[in-house]
Amino acid sequence: MFNSLSMLVHWFVSGGPVMYPLLLLSLISVAIAVERFHYFNIRCKGFRKMLIGVEHAVRCNHWEAIAECCECSSCFGRVIEEGLNSGRTELEIRNILNERMSIEMAGFKKYLDYLSAIVTIAPLLGLLGTVTGMISTFGVLGAGGGVSSVTGGVGEALIATATGLCVALTAFVFYTYFSHRIDSIVNAMEKVCILIVYERKKWWSESCSQPAE
Repeated sequence: MFNSLSMLVHWFVSGGPVMYPLLLLSLISVAIAVERFHYFNIRCKGFRKMLIGVEHAVRCNHWEAIAECCECSSCFGRVIEEGLNSGRTELEIRNILNERMSIEMAGFKKYLDYLSAIVTIAPLLGLLGTVTGMISTFGVLGAGGGVSSVTGGVGEALIATATGLCVALTAFVFYTYFSHRIDSIVNAMEKVCILIVYERKKWWSESCSQPAE
């Protein structure tokens, strides 16, 4: 274990000064991923159960039961409840649902732009470290250094590029995962919102068409 740690430290130092910002970017990526995991788990708690309950209640025109179903998921339940309680027309319901969904999804997208930036910045930093390392290596060659010193220097210079790519790939995996979860949430909510608007409009039409007693 001590040898592995020593090798890791030597590898880090050989990468040059750019290894420090790359280390910082990797820590930021992990910190964002942990925070987003926690946020998604809390905000999406009971989400699927709520969708199933709301869809069943809407199809059966049990509008009073929707409030009970929405209690399973606080944030998305509020979106549906506000749309039904505040909207008096089809257009109002649609606008309220879209507006509330945009507000809620803004919280889910928080910090994802940083991951996207890290995906771009990390390889460039790695390339910068490799270029500066190559300049130093060829400087040794110009000073009369042997071929072995040059090849060893080239190998060490490429460490920065490899590290930058690893950091970028890690950030890209996190970014893709959370983006996919957001797309899944949006698609599921859009499906339910469209169903609510359609069934509400249908219910209003049937209510208006019934003759008054």
